[in-house]
Amino acid sequence: MSSQILLVEDEPRLAQFLNLELTSAGYGVTVCNDGMSGLMGVRQLDPNLVILDWMLPCLSGLELCRRLRQTGSKVPIILLTARNCIADRVAGLDSGADDYLVKPFRVEELLARVRTRLRSFQNPQVLRYSDLALNLESREVLQGTQRVELTVKEFDLLTYFLRNPKSVLSRSQIVKEVWHYEHQQNYNLIHVYISHLRKKLEQHNPRRLIHTVRGYGYILR
Repeated sequence: MSSQILLVEDEPRLAQFLNLELTSAGYGVTVCNDGMSGLMGVRQLDPNLVILDWMLPCLSGLELCRRLRQTGSKVPIILLTARNCIADRVAGLDSGADDYLVKPFRVEELLARVRTRLRSFQNPQVLRYSDLALNLESREVLQGTQRVELTVKEFDLLTYFLRNPKSVLSRSQIVKEVWHYEHQQNYNLIHVYISHLRKKLEQHNPRRLIHTVRGYGYILR
């Protein structure tokens, strides 16, 4: 599956050009033309990377970066701007941007930076969804900047959901993959662990991530 990029750019010609180049490079691209729609786009689409202009209507790129980081989003952000002085570069990076590219730029340089940021973000040892980051090596879970303490089985359960985001998982699948039982008709155990996991996750963010699919199983969305 190709990496998904959210492009937030209000200049139509540049947005069209970058959309074409990124699509030709094999990425899925969604374009927003102002800061507020960009903010909503990140929340709804959960992209792998965001490219945004500094000067945007409704909400500046700088403020968009700040709001995303304040909510715990770790999505890589490349900031595009005509501002070239050191103070502006520092302000852009301090706002939460991971990279800073001054206009005019060659598209080859942008594509190289996109590849670099995606490589660093898509560490196979770290599973991410929304504001969650689960490190398979250290067995640490972060929700935004807050550490979430999980039992061994809660960690395994969350890992299974994070490996299958936005997919409906049946109770029999969960029992088989997390508890390694081939035949299990009593699913109360799953319900208990899901309840514990939800409670711990919702201490830091009241938005529910694990939803019940009545009569079948659960979904992370």
